[in-house]
Amino acid sequence: MSTARGARARARIEVTAAIKDEARRQLAAEGAAKLSLRAVARELGMVSSALYRYFPSRDELLTALIIDAFDSVGEAAEAAHARAAAESPAGQWVAVCEGVREWALARPHEYALIFGSPVPGYKAPDATLPAASRVGQLLIRIVRDAFRAKGVAQWKLPAELRPEARRIAEEFAPDLPPEVIMVLVGAWAQLFGLISFEVFGQFNRVVEDRGVFFRHAAGQLAHHVGLVFPQSEAAER
Repeated sequence: MSTARGARARARIEVTAAIKDEARRQLAAEGAAKLSLRAVARELGMVSSALYRYFPSRDELLTALIIDAFDSVGEAAEAAHARAAAESPAGQWVAVCEGVREWALARPHEYALIFGSPVPGYKAPDATLPAASRVGQLLIRIVRDAFRAKGVAQWKLPAELRPEARRIAEEFAPDLPPEVIMVLVGAWAQLFGLISFEVFGQFNRVVEDRGVFFRHAAGQLAHHVGLVFPQSEAAER
């Protein structure tokens, strides 16, 4: 009996993976707004009613793809961070940023799914939040480690922004000063703005040596959040 259950479980995993793979091919060809369970079933040689046993709706399939994409970019960022473990916090920051960029350039359609235009009629559920926060939490961790070790530079906040800064800090990093977390939020948004410009072609005929440009820009973001490159690393940049 247990052998039969194990075989069914493996078959379900394989079919689920095949459905997701075909859905990703549709994302690349048609975009997320045109994703269709019927089209996925047709391409896989399945009847629609069979596919619905795996994903009861288009939105559930989209949610699964979104979680997978966020987890994938999170894994890429964490792997880049691990490779840069011996570097300064500023060096780790740049390594993570470059890891995210490399992932986005290699998987532009998945990047567009999670950082592009919203899919009409779809609202991401809370189930996507843990995966969606992986990159942001990693950047917070880098700054937190620097803050605990030698401190980081802190920008003054306008009085009218301080209540919002305190609220964000309490929710995401209560052990960091509001001044630091507010600049972090801005840097996080700018990071994905830089990547989106490249992925979506906005740098065409403007920036040619994009890898060098991005590395410099990521270093500037590190500086802006208060991280400082030691002399040994600064000489390489």
